[in-house]
Order: sequence, then C-alpha cells, then structure tokens
Amino acid sequence: MRKKYFDRLVKILQDRNIDAILIAPSEEMEFIMDHNTHLCERFQALIIKKDGTYFYICNLLTSDEVQAVLGPDIKVYGWFDGDVFTDTVKKAFEENDLIGKTIAVNSTERAFIVLQIMDALDVKFVNGKPLLEEMRMIKDENELNDLRMAARITDESYEELLKFIKPGIKEADIARKMKEIFKAKGADEGFTMVCSGPNSSYPHYNSDQRVIQEKDIIILDWGCKYNGMCSDMSRTVFVGDISEEERKIYEIVLKSQEAGEKAAVKGAYIPDVDKAARDVIIDAGYEKYFFTRLGHGIGYSVHEAPDIKKSNERYLEAGMVFSVEPGIYIAGKFGMRIENIVAVTENGNEVLNKASKDIQIIKNK
Repeated sequence: MRKKYFDRLVKILQDRNIDAILIAPSEEMEFIMDHNTHLCERFQALIIKKDGTYFYICNLLTSDEVQAVLGPDIKVYGWFDGDVFTDTVKKAFEENDLIGKTIAVNSTERAFIVLQIMDALDVKFVNGKPLLEEMRMIKDENELNDLRMAARITDESYEELLKFIKPGIKEADIARKMKEIFKAKGADEGFTMVCSGPNSSYPHYNSDQRVIQEKDIIILDWGCKYNGMCSDMSRTVFVGDISEEERKIYEIVLKSQEAGEKAAVKGAYIPDVDKAARDVIIDAGYEKYFFTRLGHGIGYSVHEAPDIKKSNERYLEAGMVFSVEPGIYIAGKFGMRIENIVAVTENGNEVLNKASKDIQIIKNK
C-alpha cells in the first residue's frame, strides 16, 4: 500500500462517516495498492475499512497473485467459478462487520455487480469516486516537480513538432511523431489528439486519418508522463495562412485563456474562475460555441479532480493542479483551443507550460 495516500483515504472515510470503500481493478486500485489486476466479469475488489484495516475478495484465478502482493497477514477471500460469488462476499462482510453498513464504490465497479451484492445482503452503496479524488487532489512538492518536468518535455516537443507538420501527411503521422519525441526525451508516452480542418470543431475528436491540407487549422492536444505524473497541453496552429476571422477568434480564445489563468489563484471560487474566462467569449458573441468546462485536474491521471466549471462550488487550495483550456468550436467549420496547466501556490499560481501561445503559421516546406 502507498501509505501516505492510504492514510489520507482512511481519514476521509472517518470524516465522512463512511464505513468502507470498495475498489475494483482500475487505475485507482493501482494507485493506492501499487498493483492492479485484470478487470473482467468476475467480481474482485480491495475493501478498505475506516478503521484502517483491509481485505480482498477475488476469484481463485487471481487469489494467489493477490495474496503474494498483499502478504500473508492480509485476508484474501477466494471464490470458485462454480460458486455464487455473493456467498463469499457475504462471508467476508460478516467477518468484517460490514453488514448493514455504508460502503463507497470506486469508478470502475459495474452496476450489475453492485446490484447482485445489494440483492444478496444488507449494505448501502454510495459514490466513492469523489473520495478517491480528494485523496490525491493536493500535490506535494515532489509531485509538482514531476509535473513541471512533464510540462517542460511537452513544451519542448512543440517546437520540434512545428518543424514536422506539412500538407500531405496524416493526423496519425503527427501523433506518431509526438510519441517519438517523448520517447527520445525520456518520457513515457501519454496521449495525442490531432484535429485538423473541420475536425478541429470536435473538442474530443476520435480519429486520425485525415490528410493535412493548405489553409487547415490544427488543434494539437497532447501530453506525456514523467515519473507517473501527466502533462497536457493544447495549441492551435495554422497551415499556410490565417484569415481575418480566424485571427479574430484566436485572439478571443487567447484572451479568455489568459483571463482564466489570472483568476486561478489560492482562495478563488472555482465558478468565478470559469466565469472569468467564459465572459470573454460571451462578450465577443461566441457563447454558444464554448460548451465545455474550462478545465480539469491533472496528476497521476490526465483527467482528475478538480474540475474547473460552474457547478464545482469549492475554493482553490495550494497544491491543486489543473488545465485552463477555453475553446471556440463551430461545428463543420473549425475550432480553436489553447491549454496550459496551472498549479495553485500559496502566493497565487504557477503556469507550468511555457510554450509560446503566439499565432503559429506553418509555411510550405
């Protein structure tokens, strides 16, 4: 177990008066347990109680592996394929005094599993995702240093990428180049999204086969991992030329992004941070084209807490790290986004990304 985070999670369970949390195989399990197993239709989970004790339930397929990871002193309840798994769950919950108790559930446990357990025994399940997010929302100095390095590598990759982009190559070629650059710089591959031409109007475009053309707008959204910590950056570039309309919209998005960065300081009310950036786009008459949240937390995952949006009614604290990424997306035409990662500090904030936000026009090679 990762003791620092395990202790934080137990304290959160105690503060919220939740008796235990059930964590199915997931990135969340790997984070807290430093081990993960295959998620399939067979139920298995780590269960952590608010008194700091824990146990594991799994099919016999993985019970020996899990026991080796947890050590001989931790109880692993194994069940056979020919058995009804809820019988084993009932036994485990009875032995650990969890019948009739409130149990949080992580983000990957499936509804059909939860419903089967509820039918078989008296327990109350609640959403555990916010508890696991709270556990790691505030980054310490070591984590911040790794985030800084991940951001630095991403910044440096941008300059190299601009030299590579040209008409005639595919979005997939640019994504592949990104990964090559990350590997050369000693970072782990993260993610890449290349949205060209009309595809730039889709904020989470999910293909990569379009060929880059003259006069294209390209949204580049990418990040790597360094020591397990993620980076995430978006820049919008122009192939060959930029029109007056495109320049105008780019400048609006840039102004919005910088307003969001400026507002994202310790003690700020998150809805006000979103509003600071959103008002710029509203005042320019493009309100209906900015339909996403302003940003998302980042750390061990690319997307984690806190979300920077109107409905997240909490205040920023030192150690929170998140993106500020307003965009204007005109369906079927084009979109633009600028994104930096911001860390909240005791005295304001630190913008982790240093790559230029100036308009970049890629000339024919």
